[in-house]
Amino acid sequence: TGDLFRAAVKNETPLGLKVKDILASGGLVPDDVTIALVKERLSAEDAKKGWILDGFPRTIAQAEALEGIAAVDKVVNFEVADEVVVGRLSTRRVCRACGKTYNTKTMPTKKEGVCDACGGEVYTRDDDKESAIRTRLENYRKQTEPLIGWYRERGKLLTIDGVGEPKAVYARFNKVLGK
Repeated sequence: TGDLFRAAVKNETPLGLKVKDILASGGLVPDDVTIALVKERLSAEDAKKGWILDGFPRTIAQAEALEGIAAVDKVVNFEVADEVVVGRLSTRRVCRACGKTYNTKTMPTKKEGVCDACGGEVYTRDDDKESAIRTRLENYRKQTEPLIGWYRERGKLLTIDGVGEPKAVYARFNKVLGK
């Protein structure tokens, strides 16, 4: 959903203008707006064979709304300590032109501040600044963490250790899904 919101902001859609300030401060977009966006996206042709949502649902109200939109097979919870999250996100950089993602520690650009793919400017998003990340983590504790128990009660929760190299985490992800 983050990518969907950022696209709406970039395209200056009515939704994009509405959520721009919320995203920059690390806040959560209101449920009704988020649910409408997800419902629209899941009705697209390319989602008919299946989909994976990242960043949605974030609240129990969103999870209940999602059950009315589409069947949810499994929910994956990646367990990662807060300081690891802060370290990962605060070193993330994104190209303004093409959207390619880099990391100053694990996947830097060849030339600082310049995208390897298109030559565009690589920058730190407002929501990747440490203060915004910490606000997002506070919001997670209050609003999203209760979903772990909610989905566990429904037998849909899979928990994965999200620390380590991306290939190792991806291997754990595939293993827990039986792939």
